[in-house]
Amino acid sequence: MALNLKEFKRFEKQIILKKIGIFGQKKIKKAKVLIIGVGGLGCPLLLYLASSGINNIGIVDHDKIELGNLNRQILFDNSDLGKYKVYQAKERIRKIYNQIKIKTFNIKITKKNIKSVLKEYEIICDGTDNFNTRLLINDYCKKSKKILISAAISKFDGHLFKFNFKKKIPCFRCFMPQQPVQEMNCDVEGIFPPVAGTLGSLQANEVLKTILDLKDDLNGNILIFDSLKMIMRKSKIQINPSCSNLCKS
Repeated sequence: MALNLKEFKRFEKQIILKKIGIFGQKKIKKAKVLIIGVGGLGCPLLLYLASSGINNIGIVDHDKIELGNLNRQILFDNSDLGKYKVYQAKERIRKIYNQIKIKTFNIKITKKNIKSVLKEYEIICDGTDNFNTRLLINDYCKKSKKILISAAISKFDGHLFKFNFKKKIPCFRCFMPQQPVQEMNCDVEGIFPPVAGTLGSLQANEVLKTILDLKDDLNGNILIFDSLKMIMRKSKIQINPSCSNLCKS
């Protein structure tokens, strides 16, 4: 997939990086990425992936934009209130990069539709705030041997996971096999806005590293970010012998 002169000029500051170059930029352009959840995580993630030159992105969300979203969902403003997130996000991104192909799914991911939505994408980004939906996405990606890059945020903290299911690694169920007593999300616990931007940007970082086949230190690990102490630490997720996805076999 060739680059035209306009694309070369647009992305020249990343093309000059030795680890990217023209060959790497062609790989970025060719990639197919799906973002599930266009909220505090999905907005910066979509912005950076589109701005980096990915030409084929799918976005999934069934929510409308509310006033309480605007402190962290940086693609939206007051004029978007009451409108569906996927359509407004597509409109905003196409103003930034009009060559991009964005496919919108104004739906909630369920067992019935997950295959039809996810099947054409190589990399799946989970930015949802519902535990059961996370498990559903994890299980499908595990079964289909897709690459899952997932993030979660709460209060002043954030977690980032990467699971390349083309390899023998643990899955999200190994890390958290059962739903917590209390659902952890922004509505219940609150969120410090810069944490959403930081984790969404880190998700974009992992997506681009994956596309470019750069050093893969996060696969099968969790990255934990504490914004108050300004500490990041990485911890390996262990395969759970009792995992229902048979990660041990």
